[in-house]
Amino acid sequence: MPRIQDYVKFALLTGFLGAAMALSAGAQEIKDDKVVAIVNGHEIKISEVQMATDDIIGQLPDLPPKLRYPFVVEFLVERHLLAQLAVKEGVADTDEYKRRLALYQAKALRDAYFFQKIRPQVTDEEIKAAYDAESAKVAQTERVRARHILLGSEKEAIDILARLKAGEKFADLAKKYSLDGSKDYGGDLGYFTAPEMVAEFSKAAFSLKVGETSQPVKTDFGWHVIKIEDRKTGAAQPFDQVKAAIRNVLLRKKVQETMDQLRKTAKVEVLDEDLKKYAEEVEKKRRALSEQKNGVVAQPAAEAEGDTGGKGDLQIPEQQ
Repeated sequence: MPRIQDYVKFALLTGFLGAAMALSAGAQEIKDDKVVAIVNGHEIKISEVQMATDDIIGQLPDLPPKLRYPFVVEFLVERHLLAQLAVKEGVADTDEYKRRLALYQAKALRDAYFFQKIRPQVTDEEIKAAYDAESAKVAQTERVRARHILLGSEKEAIDILARLKAGEKFADLAKKYSLDGSKDYGGDLGYFTAPEMVAEFSKAAFSLKVGETSQPVKTDFGWHVIKIEDRKTGAAQPFDQVKAAIRNVLLRKKVQETMDQLRKTAKVEVLDEDLKKYAEEVEKKRRALSEQKNGVVAQPAAEAEGDTGGKGDLQIPEQQ
């Protein structure tokens, strides 16, 4: 019997699978929780497909959104086949299974609490109000589009500058040598305003003209070589393009508010000394960055859909 993947190419050409393939993380309410496949008697329903999509979205291959649906269904088919085999062979009675079950139970409860209790707190009215407030701030704010290469030392940055002067392409060097997520995009950070980045980076970037490349710039993240691609002053992005991004920011704030309240009464003991030192360092950096704000509305459309082009490594965290 052919597997679901065998139909993927056909589905792409004909559009046969339709809107059902556009399942995205927590994006829609399930009205008709129909059965889409049966594995030795176990019914796989749309709700299970959506939860699995939410769970593994970051691990999905680079597939068009409408092809994720058959991929996730096949993933669930194989998961249940192995799970059924595990039961037959007594794995459900082992300590390994019980340890994993305890971990996954905590995750399931956390996820269910988020979708049932926290997510409904962020309304469309609240999102629109946040958009209106932010768009008023950024309406006439200058933005630049830049590429950068993040390196571990000043010497490495100087060597990169020499190679650029010799004629090598900035994007090629970024893909090969940059230490942050923007390397996958040739170092492209998209458009940003000065407050969106750490101070040293913004000061250097906004001092450059279009086409110019900076000298090595040091921040807490390492050493940067920055190139300015464009500068512009313009209005905020359209509401529909940034609505999802604003919702995510507001949801993170709601989660953080909940966590802050829980920690006031919870007893949390960190016993590992290295973890204690690391936590102190992180808290110092967080406090140092907390005076700066991150604007959501000014981000490009691609970022609004969750693709930051690697900018998240430099961007000031949203304040809670």
